[in-house]
Amino acid sequence: MDRIDWKIARELERDARISFAELGERVGLSKSPCWSRVKEMQSDGTIRGFGAQLDPKALGLDVQCYISVTIGFDGHAEFEAAVDQHPAIAECHTTAGDSDYLLRVFARSVDHLDDLLRHDITKLPGVKSSSTSICLKTIKSQASLADWAEKTATQV
Repeated sequence: MDRIDWKIARELERDARISFAELGERVGLSKSPCWSRVKEMQSDGTIRGFGAQLDPKALGLDVQCYISVTIGFDGHAEFEAAVDQHPAIAECHTTAGDSDYLLRVFARSVDHLDDLLRHDITKLPGVKSSSTSICLKTIKSQASLADWAEKTATQV
């Protein structure tokens, strides 16, 4: 990626609904070359998609938590397939350390979370143990990946 691509990525992170004319103006290109660069960034996987950022609280999902999960030795494939289908699990990451996975889950209330943990999450295939941390307050969310990636591109 060159300097212009980094600018495009930053602008699209801020506002993915920006017109190509406005985007081009902000990064110093005309509309057509700007469109071409965005299409290239989509085809090479740099841009995975465009979507609305929904506020969980506005949707009634007041409780956010992170659940560390340990899986039995041969249960990973079944666990991952089940996680992929579960609507309450917003994110799932494999981890190194004391657990195998880290889940990000939203619930309507602590009672709803308790129900999810007792009847859903701990019953997913292969789950041996889990540990839940409830998020009390979000300090930072949605940092600019473009800023950080560009800043560290020459350090590796």
